[in-house]
Amino acid sequence: MPSSHSTSRGLRLRRLFAWLALPALVLGLLLVHPQASWAASGGRIGGGSFRSAPSMPRSYGGGGGLRGGYGGGYGGGIGGGGIGFPFLIPIFGFGGGGLFGFLVLMAVVGLIANAVRGGGGPAMGGAAPGSLAPRADGPVSIAQLQVGLLASARQLQADLRRLAGTADTSTNAGLQTVLQETTLALLRHPDLWVYAGAEVGQVPFASAEATFNRLSMAERSKLDRELTTNVAGRRTQLDGASVGESDAASDFIAVTLLVASRRPISLRGADNAEQLRSSLQALGSVTSADLLALEVIWQPDGAGESFTTEQLLTAYPDLRHV
Repeated sequence: MPSSHSTSRGLRLRRLFAWLALPALVLGLLLVHPQASWAASGGRIGGGSFRSAPSMPRSYGGGGGLRGGYGGGYGGGIGGGGIGFPFLIPIFGFGGGGLFGFLVLMAVVGLIANAVRGGGGPAMGGAAPGSLAPRADGPVSIAQLQVGLLASARQLQADLRRLAGTADTSTNAGLQTVLQETTLALLRHPDLWVYAGAEVGQVPFASAEATFNRLSMAERSKLDRELTTNVAGRRTQLDGASVGESDAASDFIAVTLLVASRRPISLRGADNAEQLRSSLQALGSVTSADLLALEVIWQPDGAGESFTTEQLLTAYPDLRHV
């Protein structure tokens, strides 16, 4: 049994981590925030579930499938009688991070704060003290890829609306078809790629759903209305969604792909056309068994709407010229 001295030291360290985590969250909110954007209509296709994920094969580390809900923390305690909190997942990305990197970071910081306040790994659903058994409920890779295309890619808008009208977004197989069709549609227009950005990070399963939802809301908040939607099997089509007339060389269409996967997603970035092509192919290859959630968001979607260069880069400040 641990001595009273080591127990007291562990309690003091847990309190210290809890006090440090809160200022980090507040400071992050002050330093990183969404920039004001020019809003236009948009479309959205998506769905998925972090609660009804099928069992994972033994190659994931053995031992059963994903549990319901957030599924608890990841990993066990650190040392005997020490601090028990989830294992830190590496965070990495491309293009400077921005809001994406901030939200992924805050997901991990928040999970640590909750763990140390709750007394360690077992309270978060972790392995028993001293156990090295791997967990089946993490980590989760979340990737975001955005492309700014010349507005002459009007056929892409039509393809996405047609996909929204026919896709089955209530199943993983249907969502994987949406992911493949969207990446293929983008790959067919390399001559229209002008701006792009790609970021990816890993978070514990316990915070994956909340992180994905925050990222989705951040992108959806850039739309003043959603004209075409097909989400979790529910379709809507509002008046005004039709191919516009503006094909000016200075006008753009923005497409965002947000993907959550059980397996790591290896993106090369999007600093040039070759990297963007490779990243699109990597996203399109995510299997239905690994796909946890998907969002495809495009803007604008209304007749005659398009972005100027200034409007595009104001709404999507992390994009870089391809």
